[in-house]
Amino acid sequence: MPDTQMFEILLAAVVAGIVLFRLYTVLGRRTGTENPPREQYRQQTAPSGDNVVAIGGRSVVKPAIAGDKPADAVASALLDIKLADRKFEADHFLSGARSAYEMIVTAFAAGNRTTLRPLLSEEVYAAFDGVIRSHEERKEKIDFTFVGFSDAKITHAELKNRIAEITVTFAAKYISTTAGQDGAIVEGDPKAVREVTDVWTFARDTGSRDPNWTLIATSGEHL
Repeated sequence: MPDTQMFEILLAAVVAGIVLFRLYTVLGRRTGTENPPREQYRQQTAPSGDNVVAIGGRSVVKPAIAGDKPADAVASALLDIKLADRKFEADHFLSGARSAYEMIVTAFAAGNRTTLRPLLSEEVYAAFDGVIRSHEERKEKIDFTFVGFSDAKITHAELKNRIAEITVTFAAKYISTTAGQDGAIVEGDPKAVREVTDVWTFARDTGSRDPNWTLIATSGEHL
């Protein structure tokens, strides 16, 4: 009987030893140099001052928006515009800019002021209107066919207060001729496709409900 009790005691000691050893291997042991749990958590999660806002007397971490700000100047500016106008999408804008370019150069060649007026700033409209008037005074006729784009990309962007400005460089192709009053061609070749590069800047008030962008500056073949 004593042997049986001794065996049970030894068995219990072995089991306890195994349990304690497994706890040790899982949890480790304290050496006296670790941070207290709360302090360690605070050190790991403490946000920088730039990411903290005060709400109701408490410090709250601002949510991250698509990670850190892009290092590229254009991408950074497009992000600023996106933050000012949540509906803004660069790809959608570029698609619209391509459509606007074709619409504007076609209307310009046709002398269509009605189409041009709402798409251009006062300064750009005045410049386009001056060229159209010169053709009208000389009784010249422009025959214009838009062929397409070789490329179109955003090359500059910035946000000034609420005003977003985006510059697009267009590599475009078209056929254009100018005929005089007698019908003789004075400029261009009806069989030749011209390749031109135009740099246009569009602007929009991000606080406005009007989603349309306005052409505010041009350089290249078309003023």
